[in-house]
Amino acid sequence: MEQTGAREGGPLAGAPRVRVPEQAGARHAVRRSSVRGQILAALRAALVGGELAPGEVYSAPALADRFGVSATPVREAMQQLATEGAVEVVPNRGFRVVERGARELTELAEVRALIEVPVMLRLARTVPAARWAELRPLAEATATAAAGGDLAHYAESDRAFHGAVLSLSGNQQLVQVAEDLHRRSQWPLSTGPVAGRRADLVADAAEHMALLDALTAQDLPVVSSLVREHFTGASG
Repeated sequence: MEQTGAREGGPLAGAPRVRVPEQAGARHAVRRSSVRGQILAALRAALVGGELAPGEVYSAPALADRFGVSATPVREAMQQLATEGAVEVVPNRGFRVVERGARELTELAEVRALIEVPVMLRLARTVPAARWAELRPLAEATATAAAGGDLAHYAESDRAFHGAVLSLSGNQQLVQVAEDLHRRSQWPLSTGPVAGRRADLVADAAEHMALLDALTAQDLPVVSSLVREHFTGASG
């Protein structure tokens, strides 16, 4: 029997803060085929936002009760998060949110730079300005999310922007690897969310617009500098 394992008064205590989107106002109206994906998205948002705290253990039945679903899709979603390195299985108890330090974040930034800087430089030389202009709405979406101070929304829009840029390479394996590294860089540190202040998010989002300007101008030194600095910033 799984135990909740979470501290009394923890991030999921009291009124539920992590919810699967409801359809047509009915709590149980979510189709079984999509419930796992919706729960996975909700759990990812809770991790990024700090609602699921590093070091805490959460049971699938307890989370399922918050969602109003059975424990099975919650376990499936948590197993996916375990594959992604966000949680680890605790036998007979549930899933513990992995505790990460600043060194791991630095290592992820280094790996991302090794992969993405060369790609960005190649794209800067080959992609026409009109294609970069098409990505400006995605950069603006990150600015909007940053202005609202919503970590989960910002993380989602941030990945969408970076994914769209890298997709211009035509290499889907690259896009998938980069997205995995990006997502891992957004999991919270043991001391709290990577970027907890709105100012951090706003500055991070501003770098997206600056990057598009540099890519459009084919300014390779600025592209390289911006990408490296971006990865070492608040959210990457």
